[in-house]
Amino acid sequence: MTWFLVALGAALGAPARYLTDRAVQRRRGSAFPLGTLVVNVAGSLVFGVLVGSADSGGASVDLVLLAGTGFCGAFTTYSAFAFETFRLAEDGRTVAAGVNALGSVLPGLAAAAAGVVLGTHLFA
Repeated sequence: MTWFLVALGAALGAPARYLTDRAVQRRRGSAFPLGTLVVNVAGSLVFGVLVGSADSGGASVDLVLLAGTGFCGAFTTYSAFAFETFRLAEDGRTVAAGVNALGSVLPGLAAAAAGVVLGTHLFA
């Protein structure tokens, strides 16, 4: 049953990532990969809420597998982040590459931490 929950979540998370990324990029109209930043920070927040909730007894293991490991795992994307950062640097846009690297990692960590606190307090 574990693998099914993860697969089901991933089947929903991957298209959600693609659609969110495209919607953000279409509105933004820039070569800067803002769509990937948005999905990674949002996914970090959601995963943090799930972990905080699970730690305080609010979320079941099955929900963490489905929504956390499956959905958030497929929704967020380290490979696209790494590729887009590399591409910016390769194109000579080193400042944009640095902004993308720091602007993805630090907010992602902050969102995950905020999510854990929020999840812990919401379901305590």
